[in-house]
Amino acid sequence: MFKKILIANRGEIACRVIKSAQKMGIKTVAIYSDADRNALHVKMADEAVHIGPPPANESYIVIENVMKAIRETGAEAVHPGYGFLSENSKFAEALSAEGVAFIGPPVGAIEKMGDKITSKKIAMDAGVSTVPGYMGLIADADEAVKISNEIGYPVMLKASAGGGGKGMRIAWNDTEAREGFQSSKNEAAKSFGDDRIFIEKFVTQPRHIEIQVLADSHGNCIYLGERECSIQRRNQKVIEEAPSPFLDEATRKAMGEEACSLASAVDYTSAGTVEFIVDGDRNFYFLEMNTRLQVEHPVTELITGVDLVEQMICVAYGEKLKIAQEDVKLNGWALESRLYAEDPYRNFLPSIGRLTRYRPPSEEASETHAVRNDTGVFEGGEISMFYDPMIAKLCTWGTDRASVLEHMRVALDSFEVEGIGHNLPFLSAVMDHPKFISGNMTTAFIEEEYPDGFEGVTLDESALRQIAAAATAMFRVAEIRRARLSGRMDNHYRTVGDNWVTQVQGQNFAVTIDADKTGTDVKFDDGTVLRVMSDWLPGQRLATLTVGDTKVVLKVEKITNGFRLRSRGADMNVKVYNPRQAELAALMPEKIAPDTSKFLLCPMPGLIVSVNVAEGEEVQEGQALCTVEAMKMENILRAERKGVVAKIEAAAGDSLKVDEVIMTFE
Repeated sequence: MFKKILIANRGEIACRVIKSAQKMGIKTVAIYSDADRNALHVKMADEAVHIGPPPANESYIVIENVMKAIRETGAEAVHPGYGFLSENSKFAEALSAEGVAFIGPPVGAIEKMGDKITSKKIAMDAGVSTVPGYMGLIADADEAVKISNEIGYPVMLKASAGGGGKGMRIAWNDTEAREGFQSSKNEAAKSFGDDRIFIEKFVTQPRHIEIQVLADSHGNCIYLGERECSIQRRNQKVIEEAPSPFLDEATRKAMGEEACSLASAVDYTSAGTVEFIVDGDRNFYFLEMNTRLQVEHPVTELITGVDLVEQMICVAYGEKLKIAQEDVKLNGWALESRLYAEDPYRNFLPSIGRLTRYRPPSEEASETHAVRNDTGVFEGGEISMFYDPMIAKLCTWGTDRASVLEHMRVALDSFEVEGIGHNLPFLSAVMDHPKFISGNMTTAFIEEEYPDGFEGVTLDESALRQIAAAATAMFRVAEIRRARLSGRMDNHYRTVGDNWVTQVQGQNFAVTIDADKTGTDVKFDDGTVLRVMSDWLPGQRLATLTVGDTKVVLKVEKITNGFRLRSRGADMNVKVYNPRQAELAALMPEKIAPDTSKFLLCPMPGLIVSVNVAEGEEVQEGQALCTVEAMKMENILRAERKGVVAKIEAAAGDSLKVDEVIMTFE
């Protein structure tokens, strides 16, 4: 077996590979840019080599820089992770020329399947059903518009060498096709060094389901079930699960066999994924093959018990697969929620900054459930603008889909992240969404269910009562502690009352509390009683309570007369008043937010790529005003209404902070 491998990547996937290598007794080498000097993967590896400045095209995807690190450390093999150089055939060729093993497929398979145009043609020749489209090269935006009209809108513009949602745009008309072509080319060139674009029909009401394959160099290929990846935003996956709630056994078998046939047609070895678009009648169409480890591979590992990274290393060493198709059993259900440094309240735009608090739920594994968190960050670390915004993958496993959903709800509520914008509230909201619970979702889930953007969660009456009961019981504990410290309380708690009015999400709950040594009974004015039991103490940022028969996990921050509580995607300032305070609070005027409608504000820290209008120009609703790049993605900012540009405050090349003014309107 290899004695030392280099991981040509960063972040959580580098940490993930290091864990399997350590388990196998293999030494590891990390590489890092200036921005990652103190990163977690650098700390975990046995050795670490600096490879350049923060931008990926000056460090992580510069082949010669990586080759130099390999020579310096004497690494015998390289695991590329995903993204960066993982599907770069030139990198695989460079490794072969140096006599270094590539922990991935052969160069020929990367070239054939890594190029989406070529892979479509091969799939068609192999009898695999494919989505209608134009597989040739597209010269310019005019040709893109012409081809789009021939195929028929809507269409998907895609980077030929792309992946991870980069270089992808949906176009519903000529204007969007023209704009999308240029943005796709720009993103593709910056992310992959290859700006070729192709166009295919966009299948409406689609489900994104993929098959995990594993092949060795001795002619063996197996499939390890499927993953459902339909919850996406900007064509990038957010939540994945295995198995799919939509497939039946016959379709699973047909897709798996077809995936293996395609892999065999290109002499594929290592782990790979064949992605399909599946319609409502379970017809499936080949989308692409990812010749690498997928971001969502943990859910497959959780339901099969197979360590895919370990298998990749063994295959690269020349070993035969020790698993036959009949050995693959799908056990239980698994979910993966991707924690992104992005603000769901601002259309999921990237967020950067320091993680002032980062406390994932404890990892655990038993016969009935498991919690796993693949991460590459730590408390106090920086989230950089130079790389992908994903900072962790929270995974849960359970015996069935209902149980794994509940495990994920609790795990998300227990995940503490402060200092940056993040999508934990949105992930929690999805777990409670009826459409997701039923398994009846498509890749249009976010657009259909949150057409005006994510605005947080409003809890139902039952959940609000649980929050009110919990908050009142906690407030009583805090008041007793405060009274004792002030010296105005004796052992009979005479200065802390029993009658309270608790305000949560616009509702007032008049309650009476009756506490004993084991818990607190909270009685509502309609006679309903909820018993609250917890060992929470004032100052603790996380509270785990039993309210009635329900386990409730709350993130807690003290505010005047109450708490800021976060649970199940809801972010609430909960006020607890005595009856007289409640009367007076009702008379207080509401604070009105300032009017920013005359300003175009930068929605996230980023670089101005272009400004598309001039001072004095009249703009129409929906017109492109400028393009901002952040975390390798271009974002077109559009006019929300008709108006006239009064002043432009920023120019192409400027780096702006969040909410910095780009332009003002008359």
